[in-house]
Amino acid sequence: MQLNWIAGCALLAASTVMAGETGTAQGQAEPVTGFVPQAELQFENDGTSAAFRHSGLNLRSSSAMVVDQTTGRALFGKNADMRMPIASITKLMTAMVVLDAQLPLDEKIAIGSEDRDSLKGTHSRLKVGTTLSRHLALQLALMSSENRAAAALARAYPGGFPSFVAAMNRKAANLNMRHTRFVDSTGLNSDNTSTAQDLVKMVNAAYNYPLIRDITTTGSYDVAVRGKSQRMQFKNTNLLVRNKAWDIGVSKTGFINEAGHCLVMQASIANQPMIIVLLDSWGKQSRIGDAQRIKKWMESSRGVKLRAAMANTPKKGWKTIVAAGHASDS
Repeated sequence: MQLNWIAGCALLAASTVMAGETGTAQGQAEPVTGFVPQAELQFENDGTSAAFRHSGLNLRSSSAMVVDQTTGRALFGKNADMRMPIASITKLMTAMVVLDAQLPLDEKIAIGSEDRDSLKGTHSRLKVGTTLSRHLALQLALMSSENRAAAALARAYPGGFPSFVAAMNRKAANLNMRHTRFVDSTGLNSDNTSTAQDLVKMVNAAYNYPLIRDITTTGSYDVAVRGKSQRMQFKNTNLLVRNKAWDIGVSKTGFINEAGHCLVMQASIANQPMIIVLLDSWGKQSRIGDAQRIKKWMESSRGVKLRAAMANTPKKGWKTIVAAGHASDS
């Protein structure tokens, strides 16, 4: 199977258990225009922020952000500056660090006992002793949120786990994710924290990697298992990638008790590339419901009017992120 910024002047008001959910061909990043990932974060509240509070978009997620990827304008925000655990959303950073190191994707990695989850006690279909390529480990970590695969990727990094985590935090700093911290490669540790604003930057950066786009939008993947006649099927933890009504470019889910249900995506809605971040959604299906509500809102007359109004808003240079204030109203 083929493995299938924020610049701008958006005026945004915010209201506010278990992760697992070669060249360009080798997964190297390619540039995406119209986005300033090194932009400085600013917090603003002015009179026009009322447009967001009366947008009619009511989400179940505790924190959320919707950004036009082309212009960098934020169309909606809710507690977008609130720092919280991000669970397996972490694995997008894991994948970028692996690909940035340009390690051989066909190199074999063995699942070791140290890759077992001793923190949450989560189950894995990858038994200790299983050998898989780095490419397949990325496939299963991103698509099916396999924690042992993500742990093995960090362990097999030059310098091992400590060097890998240090590289994750350097990458976050390079993306100006100033309110983000990583302590492991899986997201099982609730000390992996970030904000919706920072995660917009991370999703946009992940979109620059063709391999990440391909893997995270694959609906399912069959894996041959030694000693078994039937192949083992791994499914994407985001049901929306198998929904023909959606045009998704990057996807990742996450869940631990401390983080709640999370979902980040790059998707084309109403013919515009958007970045969606949904954190701490209560209820297993609420993050999917919130994504559907955002899509319906974007395609509605109200969403069209808001985008038109935003397009006519004077730009404040292309070096700032206009982000959420602290009002409590969505």
